Parts: sequence; C-alpha cells; structure tokens
Amino acid sequence: MSFYIDDIKYSLDELQKRIENTDLVPSRISLLKNIDIIFKKLKKQGINTLSELRKQLKTTKSLKSFSIESGLDEEYLTLLRREIESHFPKAYSTNEFEWLSKTECEKLTVAGFNNTKKIYDKLVNRDNIKMISTELKINISFLETLLSLVDLTRIQWTSPLFARMLLEAGYDSTKKVAQADAEELYNKLYTVNKKKNYFKGKIGLRDIKRLVNSAKYVS
Repeated sequence: MSFYIDDIKYSLDELQKRIENTDLVPSRISLLKNIDIIFKKLKKQGINTLSELRKQLKTTKSLKSFSIESGLDEEYLTLLRREIESHFPKAYSTNEFEWLSKTECEKLTVAGFNNTKKIYDKLVNRDNIKMISTELKINISFLETLLSLVDLTRIQWTSPLFARMLLEAGYDSTKKVAQADAEELYNKLYTVNKKKNYFKGKIGLRDIKRLVNSAKYVS
C-alpha cells in the first residue's frame, strides 16, 4: 500500500462512485448535479483515469483551457478539483508531531525522513523498522508508534493531532478506522477529548461517519 491512492490505476468510474457515496460537505453538494452527464463528457475527452483528470485540472490555466475544450462549466471543474485533491492529504512535517521525542524526530529528519510520506514509504515495509532502528539508534516502539500515526494521517482530514486522538482511542491503523462502528468511535473520541481537551470545538457523529468512509479508500 502506497501513501496515496494510485491515481493511475484509479478509474473515472471509481471516482464518480466515490463522490456519489460520500456525504459531501454543503459547499460540494453541487458536484452531484448531472454527474452522469458530466462524467460521460469527461470520457469523451479521452479521460479514463483519475491521473489524466488531475493533469487537466492541475493549474488554473489548464483548467480554463479544458473547460473551453470540453464545454464543461469552469466553476464545476474548480469544485471537482478541490474534491479530488482532498483525496490526497498533504504530507505533514515530522516536527508537527510535537508531543513525540524531538531527539528521535530530529534523527529521522537528518536522515531524510522529514515528512509523513517519506516515513510511511520507508516503514510500511516492516522489515525496514528494525534496520532504521539499528542504523539511527531509534527505539523500535517509537518507530512503530510513529508509523501508526503516519498511517492514520493518510485518511482525509486527519491531522497529526487527530491521529493522536485516534491512536489513544484504540485505532492504530487506517484499517481499524475503516472497520469501525462510527458511533462507537465517536464515543471513544469524545471520551479522549474530554480527558485531554485536545479540541475546544465539538466533533460531530456525521464527521466521524465521513472519516470511517474515507478510511476505506486508503486501508
């Protein structure tokens, strides 16, 4: 499993199904309007994979050109680009895991593992954990904990802090979140936050349902 979904192998049909099966935030509900017609038009333009679509929508200039060429509404394509790119969470800096040992994090940074993608790509092969532990003189349990946190940040909307909450709630992988009962997970996160006060705002059950659904695409 790679850090991101493989957009080369990800078909346009899969993208459409994901959008249709997602409880979209209010600002993106309009993506569902005439989605069948719009995705048929995309295919007529020779676009069959997520990778091909991302290339067309990559910059404002290319998006505008594609809008004119395809006859598709520029506002819709802009919204579609935002939704698509939210499926590729940013790689967080190692330093953003502020509660972890700064000494151990610095060792990883100096060795070139300075963000979540680089850490995941190296440690997802668990045979490498022992090797890195020996080479950099980092405790294996630290690396295993870090890998769990990094794996969780692969889920859409999951920051390092929220990954910490998930881990403390007993969910140490994207797979466990994907298989979770949303209400049970919600209650456990509520308990964690009540004890530690990580967030002042309220985490809604609907948000947790979205989280569980998103985890299914990266687990």
